[in-house]
Amino acid sequence: MIEGELRTLGLGAAEERAYEALLQERACGTEELAVLLALPRDRLQSALDRLVEHGFASPSDQGGLPHPAAPAAAIRTLIHRRQAELHLRSAELERLRMSADQLAGRLTSLSPSAADGGIEVVTGPRAIGERAAYLLALAEHEVAILDRPPYTGGQPGDGTSRTPGLDVEALLERGVRVRTVLDRTALGYPGRMRSLTALVERGLRARVASGVPTKLIAVDRRITLLPPSGAADATASALVVGDCLLHNALLPLFETVWERATPLGGAGGGATGDGDGELSEGQRELLGLLAAGLKDEAIARRLGVHVHTARRRISRLLEALDAETRFQAGARATLRGWLDV
Repeated sequence: MIEGELRTLGLGAAEERAYEALLQERACGTEELAVLLALPRDRLQSALDRLVEHGFASPSDQGGLPHPAAPAAAIRTLIHRRQAELHLRSAELERLRMSADQLAGRLTSLSPSAADGGIEVVTGPRAIGERAAYLLALAEHEVAILDRPPYTGGQPGDGTSRTPGLDVEALLERGVRVRTVLDRTALGYPGRMRSLTALVERGLRARVASGVPTKLIAVDRRITLLPPSGAADATASALVVGDCLLHNALLPLFETVWERATPLGGAGGGATGDGDGELSEGQRELLGLLAAGLKDEAIARRLGVHVHTARRRISRLLEALDAETRFQAGARATLRGWLDV
């Protein structure tokens, strides 16, 4: 839900409900609005103050309810703050990636059979597959995966990685939670979306990002496998990491990439239902009308349909975007680059 992103701005459910009510002019004063939203007076006042502080509303000259900013302007404020946050996260991601690369480079120069401080170097596709299968058989709670090309034979495997021994379906059947972030370029492989969709329907939480920095498999947050970038090489090596220093760099790396990625759908949330994670032209037009602050009747006139038809389309759009309110829908779509404001 977009609520988590609003929370990064110091806003939450109460602020969002109050903003929606102000847009719809559903109350004439603070007391009436508090009753309407079933919020204590002090909690409502705090929510209104935050809306003013973050540019979602301006204070009333006569001491009444604040005046809401237009949805497009409010979303633009949200986007600017979110962009600043993402710049900071990008810097942190690069720092973590460099730390992991430096340590991995140092360790792969060791003998293939060497182990140092809980770090094991495994060489060859067969040995890597056996080690991966063993580690995944021990998984009890969660497996986290970063996945990117190239793949053996140029094709991805069972929906998340070509790493030998990685059977996502078996993990899900055992009740193990699986989260994966896939590099966007991997979605272009034939049949990839179909296999992913089937796994998402079974419980896989999948997200997509550009420039996934490395392949990674973390088991129960206690041991991590770094597969080779290309497993076709018989001399390729993987790292099995239990060492605290490297392990503590790899887990934050996964979480940072996960937070920046776009949910693929299903259990991961946020799919538009059109198969490619984008809005149709009709949805884009409707969302633009909502972001402009038009009422249902005006939207119906713009679309040339009955108001009831317009409301049904709005409801379907909210459902497709996994949004409870119109503002959530606009903010979610804009954050993903689906709607210009």
